[in-house]
Amino acid sequence: MLNNLLSLVIWVPILAGVVVLVTGSDRNAALARWVALAGALLGLIVALPLVTGFDTTTPAMQFVENAAWIPAFNIHYHLGVDGISMPLILLNSFVTVLVVIAGWQVIQDKVAQYMAAFLIMSGLINGVFAALDGILFYVFFEAMLIPLYLIIGVWGGPNRVYAAFKFFLYTLLGSFLMLVSMIYLYFQSGGSFDIQTWHTTTLGMTAQTLMFFAFLLAFGVKVPMWPVHTWLPDAHVEAPTGGSVVLAAITLKVGAYGFLRFILPILPDASHELTWLVVTLSLIAVVYIGLVALVQADMKKLIAYSSIAHMGFVTLGFFMFNPLGLEGGLVQMISHGFVSAALFLCIGVMYDRLHSRQIKDYGGLASRMPVFAALFMLFAMANSGLPATSGFVGEFMVIMAASKVNFWFAFVAATTLITGAAYTLWMYKRVVFGSVTNPHVEEMSDINPREILLLGVLAVLVLAMGLYPKPFTDVMHVSVVDLLAHVARSKLP
Repeated sequence: MLNNLLSLVIWVPILAGVVVLVTGSDRNAALARWVALAGALLGLIVALPLVTGFDTTTPAMQFVENAAWIPAFNIHYHLGVDGISMPLILLNSFVTVLVVIAGWQVIQDKVAQYMAAFLIMSGLINGVFAALDGILFYVFFEAMLIPLYLIIGVWGGPNRVYAAFKFFLYTLLGSFLMLVSMIYLYFQSGGSFDIQTWHTTTLGMTAQTLMFFAFLLAFGVKVPMWPVHTWLPDAHVEAPTGGSVVLAAITLKVGAYGFLRFILPILPDASHELTWLVVTLSLIAVVYIGLVALVQADMKKLIAYSSIAHMGFVTLGFFMFNPLGLEGGLVQMISHGFVSAALFLCIGVMYDRLHSRQIKDYGGLASRMPVFAALFMLFAMANSGLPATSGFVGEFMVIMAASKVNFWFAFVAATTLITGAAYTLWMYKRVVFGSVTNPHVEEMSDINPREILLLGVLAVLVLAMGLYPKPFTDVMHVSVVDLLAHVARSKLP
């Protein structure tokens, strides 16, 4: 079984999505929901051996599968994971279960298609994290956009078509440049699409620089980095709750993952030479986007901008070129997956009851929804970087890593501890505390068992990671050290 474990991780959710489409319909929505839940749980179960069978002492790819796919062009169905990609597959499989449960009662139209889209997308995203062949990676990377495009465009808000097209066009442009770079690497590496072969291919500085910008645009749009971030708030506002959860918790991580699998190891000289550019863009995201979040009136938009600021920490950590920074960026990716998922689920809980995302329409929720208010408080604190929550760990590691490189990098990055607390807690205060001024808020009921399950599991993970992050860093450490040793070696001819 372990020989084909990654194939199971990829294809079980996809096949489950197909089964949901075949067996489900609006006349039999209950069956579609249960089949989708079974498929999502099975997808998580088959991914668990990645943890139990993972060897944390080696940087080598594990659970490797390699078979010829298109022999004429030396394209292979080549899969494998290391300490960088394995946690992201687990995160994706876990979040898929959450979004299926989150849409249980909310989605009443085209239920089977909705659930199937998430399951199929989950398998495709796992393919992105496991692919070791460039074309295979590209196929998964592009294919995962289709279900998300449909989720936003079909089940989204009033401006869903605009948001879906904007999202699709932004990502398509960057992906085209990435494909051109991959074709160039194919010829430079002697006719190979093997990503690990590309890691050892000698490239001139001009070629590295041009490809750096091509890959930077492709993955920077996905992160998203400033200034190619404007699609994200629109997509979040229009997407259904499940779409926002996957978009923030998983899809943004695909962009950051591309930095570690392509930009740093394939283009080390250009990466060092252009560190100033990525650091500048990252710090702008941390500071400027944090200030933009302060003035948002829509809760979803506020958390969307918050995600851009937090992902700025990720790219900043990657380009500090030390283990603490790179591990901090990875920890931040996992933590942001938990915290952003929880916050969007919290907004979804309120929206389901009041059908408004505007902060001004709320107030006094603590008196009507005390259990919800307590859980919402924990996630708001985690988003602010409170110690003992997962939100603190990654940011602290990146700030410490930055201080070793340049004090001012660390100083500017640390301002997020002020702005993050300002926009998150100010939103929380206006929504939860004070007197009830909206009569509709008086009628709101506290969270039900299904919602308690969703938010409770995330609360446990946020606290567990905040109090004891060692299991996460242990998995990453050897792969991170090996990557940095590789990046330190010049590949100039």
